[in-house]
Amino acid sequence: MSARFSLKGQIAVVTGASGGIGAAGAVALAEAGADVALVARNRAKLEQTAKAVEAAGRKALIVETDVTNESAVKALVDTVTKDLGAPDILFNNAGVTTGLPLVDMPLAEWERIINVNLTGTYLCCRAFASGMIARKRGSIINMGSVLSGRGMALRTVYSASKAGVANFGAALAFELGPHGITVNTIGATVIVTDLNRDLIKNQPQLYEKVLSRHAVPRFGDVEDVAGTLVFLASPAARFITGQTIFVDGGYTAG
Repeated sequence: MSARFSLKGQIAVVTGASGGIGAAGAVALAEAGADVALVARNRAKLEQTAKAVEAAGRKALIVETDVTNESAVKALVDTVTKDLGAPDILFNNAGVTTGLPLVDMPLAEWERIINVNLTGTYLCCRAFASGMIARKRGSIINMGSVLSGRGMALRTVYSASKAGVANFGAALAFELGPHGITVNTIGATVIVTDLNRDLIKNQPQLYEKVLSRHAVPRFGDVEDVAGTLVFLASPAARFITGQTIFVDGGYTAG
């Protein structure tokens, strides 16, 4: 692999690594040369991701962590540093969604999604940034959405959370840039995973409308995101920061 895209010798942390985009991203980072800390709440699924990372010839560390828990996130940094080494890459991928209309959405559901998608991103960035600042290097990639910049019916809270992620990342890029750290957001369209497979099935009209906006006439695959993740984590993207990179089949171009 070209040195421009090599992550050899680096340590990556991936939240939401138990499946979908997180699992694919973790394996892609490993294939590029990074050892990977796999973070989620489901150990059994994390073990599956760990086997795939190890099959790529890299070390995998499983850490059961709730990214909305401040003390747990602080402990995560210590565990990764002790067992793998000082982290160079942070992929904040943990996320949840809902298909409820606003008038039927309990406050608890709003808080759940904001806490995982936005507060979890904040907590992990804050926890890992200090070490990156001290080492004068690092790459933070946050998982956004095409809804980071626009809205959609039945996705009010998800849209709010992902808009927050993108703007938080853009602001943080200015704080961390002087320390050699880049911060970017991946703005994905519908990527078919276990998180949204039932929503796609149960809300066909909504998803057909999304698909009709694509220049490439299909929904996304986890590998579409994984390649962008590796690029943003690599030396090839060292002068890219504060951006939302859309992986959307052309959705935002129309």
